[in-house]
Amino acid sequence: MASTFKLVFAVCFLLLLLDFCRGSVVGVCYGRNADDLPTPDKVAELVKLHNIKYLRIYDSNNQVLKAFANTGVELMVAVPNSDLLAFSQFQSNADSWLKNSVLPYYPATKITYITVGLEVTEDPDNASALVVPAMNNVLTALKKVGLHKRIKVSSTHSLGVLSRSFPPSAGAFNSSHAYFLRPVLEFLAENQSPFMIDLYPYYAYRDSPNNVSLDYALFESSSEVIDPNTGLLYSNMFDAQIDALYFALMALNFRTIKVMVTETGWPSNGSLKEKAATPDNAQTYNMNLIRHVINDSGTPAKPGEELDVYIFSLFNENRKPGLESERNWGLFYPDQTSVYSLDFTGKAAVGITSLNGTSSNGTTWCIASSKASESELQNAVDWACDPGNVDCSAIQPSQPCFEPDNLVSHASFAFNSYYQQNGATDVACSFGGNGIKVDKDPSYDNCVYLTSCRINKTATRNSTAMANSTSSSTRNEVYAWIASYFLMTLMSIVMNLGNASF
Repeated sequence: MASTFKLVFAVCFLLLLLDFCRGSVVGVCYGRNADDLPTPDKVAELVKLHNIKYLRIYDSNNQVLKAFANTGVELMVAVPNSDLLAFSQFQSNADSWLKNSVLPYYPATKITYITVGLEVTEDPDNASALVVPAMNNVLTALKKVGLHKRIKVSSTHSLGVLSRSFPPSAGAFNSSHAYFLRPVLEFLAENQSPFMIDLYPYYAYRDSPNNVSLDYALFESSSEVIDPNTGLLYSNMFDAQIDALYFALMALNFRTIKVMVTETGWPSNGSLKEKAATPDNAQTYNMNLIRHVINDSGTPAKPGEELDVYIFSLFNENRKPGLESERNWGLFYPDQTSVYSLDFTGKAAVGITSLNGTSSNGTTWCIASSKASESELQNAVDWACDPGNVDCSAIQPSQPCFEPDNLVSHASFAFNSYYQQNGATDVACSFGGNGIKVDKDPSYDNCVYLTSCRINKTATRNSTAMANSTSSSTRNEVYAWIASYFLMTLMSIVMNLGNASF
């Protein structure tokens, strides 16, 4: 019995450790408020094609759940506001819903979260008093079938639940929601569920452009905003809003509740007065957001803290009411073509393009031709990195431009560095006909490609990125070593149990 207990404990601890090492994730919200969207099975193919691993839906539609079976995509499903009354009144309603709408598709469809209610404080009917009773009944239903540890229950909120968000250290919940929020927070703390928040720096900029700079909203600011109470420096509004929520939670002594961003994004089109709603800005925001999240950089108040984020939205939704921007938050058009290029791993090159596909300031870069032979590329890289005086340290293992680990990628970085350092002329991008000039920025993740007018600044950024990458790599190596150690311990226990049985 004691040996069996040790084995179970070791397995559980190892699984917990592996989950701890998972890191932050980026998902996408799959809204369906449109009459021209592809069928769920086609959506599932699109999601897999673009390496999207996490998806949020706003109900428990059986066609959607069926389409995502055996895809490996993790789903967040929902109990909509219209069902809160029924779920809060009778346990049997929650039991029936779980039995009929979730269990037939689980675990083939990987359902990991159930959201109970959507931004209820913003709902005209304000069903906030029903949320906690409904959450409790959903949790009880999960406990009956033994899934309460595998599927977490929470509710989503708008940033409007805060009465103050600036400076971040003064973050505080709106007192008019206290009767509702405290029981919610107690539920989340008791069940180790995240506080789910929908936040949009776009609206902060749109509604107050004189007080919020566009660069600050887009993660592009070269200056920082200081919190006068803590001295913490903020280079983007996203972090400031997240920290305001952290401080609001700490003010109520809820220090262990994690935060999850269940909606954020940027519209690609809008009305005449929504000038910031452009494909360039949408791509910039979402690309920078992905890099920021997957680097596990955390926020100034919570450095290194994991933060899962869901981008809104998968498609443009033509039936959404309101200003033109409301129908243009999608990453894809209904015909499944991209509104703009976006890489969900944060690794591949993604260019910032204007509507005509060119860089907005006429800058060009030099990359390697994918048609060149390996021997030609290798010779060109060897020349650029030695006689050509290019600093190629960024494409070495564990450095920011090493991944993807292929010759075309490494050659592109080396070619461009030589090109920019030598006046960005046609001759400097020749490399025996293997260099190609492009007007889309090949930079990705922490790998920043030089431009001729910003060589010094960019080199500094790459050095910083290399340090961060090394730190992140070292941290991951430590995690991997710890996991390996416990795996070896587990194997030893199993072997000892096997020997004891003879």
